[in-house]
Amino acid sequence: MFWQLAADLVLVLHALYVVFAVFGAVLALRWRWLIWLHVPAALWAAAVVIAGWLCPLTPLEQELRMLAGQQGYEGGFLEHYLLPLIYPPGLTRTVQFAMGAFVIAVNLILYTLVWRRWRN
Repeated sequence: MFWQLAADLVLVLHALYVVFAVFGAVLALRWRWLIWLHVPAALWAAAVVIAGWLCPLTPLEQELRMLAGQQGYEGGFLEHYLLPLIYPPGLTRTVQFAMGAFVIAVNLILYTLVWRRWRN
């Protein structure tokens, strides 16, 4: 039971990280200090997706699931949990590049809004 809860906690933290990486600049409109956490998080997320790396949280979750007597899964977090919701089955380099570019584009737009707000 402990290992399953630990794996589920890693899953939730991973999902929150993805949401923060994509949309964390919205929080910077309210709390400027978050920029120092958000920009590296967004850059790391974009690099992982664009380069096709495996996020360190994925093998951690898989190991915890195996310790809990559950089956692991092939591929990464995005491919396993999010792609079935957003894209048809199958992760290609083009899709990975598009997802990384999406993270960068959303954040450029949001930080443009942050900059304009601070300027005024």
